[in-house]
Amino acid sequence: MIEITTPSRIHITLIDLNGALGRIDGSVGITLDFPLIKIRAKKSDKFAVLGNSSFSERIKKILEAVAKVYNTGGIEVDIIEDYPDHVGLGSGTQASLAAGMAVSKLYDLNLTPADIARLTKRGGTSGIGTTAYDHGGFILDGGHKGKCEFKPSSASGEYSPPPVLIRHDFPNWDIIIAIPDLTGASNEREVNIFKEKCPIPLREVQKLSHIILMEMLPAVIEQNIESFGASINKIQHIGFKRHEVGLQPFCGQLMEFIRENGAYGAGMSSFGPTVYAITDDKSLKNAVQTYLNETTDGKVYCVKARNCGAYLKEF
Repeated sequence: MIEITTPSRIHITLIDLNGALGRIDGSVGITLDFPLIKIRAKKSDKFAVLGNSSFSERIKKILEAVAKVYNTGGIEVDIIEDYPDHVGLGSGTQASLAAGMAVSKLYDLNLTPADIARLTKRGGTSGIGTTAYDHGGFILDGGHKGKCEFKPSSASGEYSPPPVLIRHDFPNWDIIIAIPDLTGASNEREVNIFKEKCPIPLREVQKLSHIILMEMLPAVIEQNIESFGASINKIQHIGFKRHEVGLQPFCGQLMEFIRENGAYGAGMSSFGPTVYAITDDKSLKNAVQTYLNETTDGKVYCVKARNCGAYLKEF
């Protein structure tokens, strides 16, 4: 039997949904130590998924798909811990990679997370989830060359995860994760947003790239929390992220509340509704929880970045 524990991730932004230089997508993100997905898996004469989880069907399909390609036997998976789907923390990718890697490990297939991502059609837009699983940390990827369509990963076909340009340990700052009781965009709605809002004007892509290159990246290297927070705040109003935030009016209000109450920066992860904040004030967690209790309800955590990937334990 093996146990696989995966991280979650913040997806800060997609960078280039214009494509003027022949590449599109590109993304920036941070791996988190919580929430997480934990599964236990063993060989079996059938495919079975135990545990009361929204990922049960997804994981079973991944098990069967990988087994079919590589002609393996069955596998039984017990979902020990998970977190909600479609809230902007990358649970779909992490569940898929955990299931695929479980088959690989139990049947000695020697597959990489990138192999599983290609097989399960993850990483066709952003590479943050795959790299978070593999290595953790702060991640910037270079998007896809030759891709000529603006689509989310779930609808992007057979594209491989993009090249990782930067992977760096993230500073030991407190990160507030607020998950309102709302729903993020997914499936057809997500596809339609890409169709409606893309291509993004080149001037916005250029402005965003300037902020990332000359403010965000140096702030991570120099561990400058004020500068990093300022870059997060600016990104919410530029490019595709501006449209993502526009779909979640409450999240915009929540970010303003968080900034006014002690955060250096606040942003929305992916399509939301998860909002994150960079802070050195642990009391902010309680203030945000009270705000959610009085509005949409939801959960708030104070976490750290995770500077390593998923880990595997054998029994």
